[in-house]
Amino acid sequence: MSEEQQLEELINQTLDGTLSAIPIYMQEIEQNKAELHVENVREFVFGVIMGMSLGMASTAIAAMRNGMPSEEDQIKVRDIVYSKIPQIRQRIYS
Repeated sequence: MSEEQQLEELINQTLDGTLSAIPIYMQEIEQNKAELHVENVREFVFGVIMGMSLGMASTAIAAMRNGMPSEEDQIKVRDIVYSKIPQIRQRIYS
């Protein structure tokens, strides 16, 4: 497997992990929305999932490379995560 394929697989695994947490976040945010001052729970969870996906994928790349991800790595992470937005929204809104 090429480094490019490893990178993409790592990002997809990270995204899968964050997507699996959606039901937990939906329940937790719904229960605490008054304290958190959240009007739209689904949009808030979308932001949490996007932030986690981008951050965790970048952290995983940093660990894999033993250093900060390059600008090219960050763009790759962003492009892959952004390409999954329809699936992320479907998981949250279904």
